[in-house]
Amino acid sequence: MTIKEKAQRKAAAAVLDQTIKYIKKDPAKNLVKLIDKVQDFAGKIFPEKNFDKFREGAADPENVYTKLALRAINDLDYNVFKNMTLALGLGVAAGTKTVRENREKHKCNIPFITLIDPTSACNKKCKGCWSAEYGHTLRLSYEEMESIVEQGRELGTHLYMFTGGEPLICKKEILKLCEKFPQCAFLAYTNATLVDQAFCDEMKRVGNLALAVSLEGDEASNDFRRGEGSYQTTVEAMELLKKNGCMFGISVCYTKQNIYTVTSDEFLDKMIDMGVMFALYFNYMPVGKASPADYIPDAEQRKYMYKRVRELRNAKKGKSLFIMDFQGDGEYVGGCIAGGRNYFHINSAGDIEPCVFIHFSDSNIRTHTLLEALKNPLFMSFYKNQPFNDNHMRPCPMLENPDYLCKMVAETGAKSTDLVEKETAEELCSKCRSFAEEWAPVAKEVWESTAHRETKTYYYRDTPEGKAEAEKKNQN
Repeated sequence: MTIKEKAQRKAAAAVLDQTIKYIKKDPAKNLVKLIDKVQDFAGKIFPEKNFDKFREGAADPENVYTKLALRAINDLDYNVFKNMTLALGLGVAAGTKTVRENREKHKCNIPFITLIDPTSACNKKCKGCWSAEYGHTLRLSYEEMESIVEQGRELGTHLYMFTGGEPLICKKEILKLCEKFPQCAFLAYTNATLVDQAFCDEMKRVGNLALAVSLEGDEASNDFRRGEGSYQTTVEAMELLKKNGCMFGISVCYTKQNIYTVTSDEFLDKMIDMGVMFALYFNYMPVGKASPADYIPDAEQRKYMYKRVRELRNAKKGKSLFIMDFQGDGEYVGGCIAGGRNYFHINSAGDIEPCVFIHFSDSNIRTHTLLEALKNPLFMSFYKNQPFNDNHMRPCPMLENPDYLCKMVAETGAKSTDLVEKETAEELCSKCRSFAEEWAPVAKEVWESTAHRETKTYYYRDTPEGKAEAEKKNQN
């Protein structure tokens, strides 16, 4: 950290210490004080009306987000709550301003989030998961991951997520990064088999690491995909995390087979009782030659998921969890977030990919800086073509608009980065075309019959350069 950052953090930490102690005397009554302090950190980045809504909700004891906030205050370890609040409220918020400035300066996508695969190794073999086939030989060094975070911070990126492989195979390196960069927030997607008391102690010490535990419904539904005994092992790890006051949530891949189970009241109520703070939902993607297409939810299931997630997020009748559906929430972020627009992915071979589900690249961390990758043809193709559909219920250039991915890969010369067997863009997209065709009319009906928030998203087509390019094409 710079001297200025250290001074800001020290001052904010002192204020936050006093605020937390005050809140804990009567959390329900004093919660609004915490909102005031977070606004002090981040108020210039986000609209003031957002904080007014938070305060309004905090005054209602039945509001599900008030309940979630009180769970966090009462259940999380003090150091975890404090350091994660500082990382998100100070580091990420300040970084957001830098991200926006660098987008203007460099005329390319700059991400809020970077996903990193520390290793290809995994001790599970889940159905439909490409990582199970990768083998155990590829690994990023600590120095390489440190460089990624350092470069990212310079661009404004202060939120890092570890995927894999099983990232906790590299738990020592991850904890070292958390310690090195306290101004950043880190999250690891994990099967939780390597969570033990020693690791919980380290999570509490650094305070800025959360886990997204992979769980997909009840025991039968989960173990169908993840293997016999997986559910019980995961539950035991979650019990340990809750006991220690560590921050964790669940990562759920919803498929045609489990979609109703993983969104049921019974499942989510149990997760809340177990200490889960957030639920991150992912639509199954048929990535890799061995991945079957028949796990993709059908159009009616996607329609159900869209409506169900909004029910679950209702402030009065929903669940006291932070819930996000990465495929169905495109309307809140202006469509596809890949290609560095909001995030990108670095695999365990160092390949810089536009998306964790799109295994093509024209850059590698061992030959390119992050900024060079963002300005290289593949990422610039994302920048210039987003959004891939003005109906943000069809955001993806692979799953819902497969012709786009084939076109971008062909035009930029990007290569397959699949670590087992190279898969062409056409081979990958051919598994998505049936769903894309089925979903298009359903998505149109839902989109046109539903009110949507104005995202105020600024695309390349809105820039002077983009407008000039469009006008030139029209003249030709």
